[in-house]
Amino acid sequence: MSTAILPLFVGLGFDVVRTPKWDTRIQQSISGKETRIALQSYPRWQWDLTYNILRSGSAFTELQQLAGFFNQRRGMFDTFLYQDEDDKSVTGQSLGVGDGVNRNFQIIRNFGGFIEPILAPNVVSNVYLNGVLQSSANYSVAGWGAANPGVITFVTAPGSGVSISADFSYYFPVRMTVDSVAFSLFISGHYKAKKFSFISVKN
Repeated sequence: MSTAILPLFVGLGFDVVRTPKWDTRIQQSISGKETRIALQSYPRWQWDLTYNILRSGSAFTELQQLAGFFNQRRGMFDTFLYQDEDDKSVTGQSLGVGDGVNRNFQIIRNFGGFIEPILAPNVVSNVYLNGVLQSSANYSVAGWGAANPGVITFVTAPGSGVSISADFSYYFPVRMTVDSVAFSLFISGHYKAKKFSFISVKN
């Protein structure tokens, strides 16, 4: 599981398509009644990016950088990290309530009323117990690639009824959706990629 971060380029187009994906099994009886089974507890997100300009020359090597990044991942094989500019940080996110025993709390974020785990925290800037800021010496954070990614572990279990909250930024762990990407030359030293597609992965 790579922790490489997708680089940003000025040629990224404004059209960024973001799609939540669920997996549902539906069995239909002769009468038309359905039995539906949700196979996922939270969605996988897919992004489709368009690069309108990728410069390739002595001064700029955006084409080489993006192609190199794709090849280093070996297409769909390896993961990388993506930071969505509209979904990258949370302030005062509730993470749970202590019981005096549990020391581990999964980092989560509320997006439009739906709760999802954060598996690739970037910076956990503040952690609070009952609204009181805690020293970073009192807890540790597991990043992407750890056995339990996105988990805050306290040195001492928060007391019973103590609320845990945090401020943090995060990435999405993703992989490519295909093993090939087309780069089109449209003018000397200038390429474009109509579709650079990747999807979030679960631990």
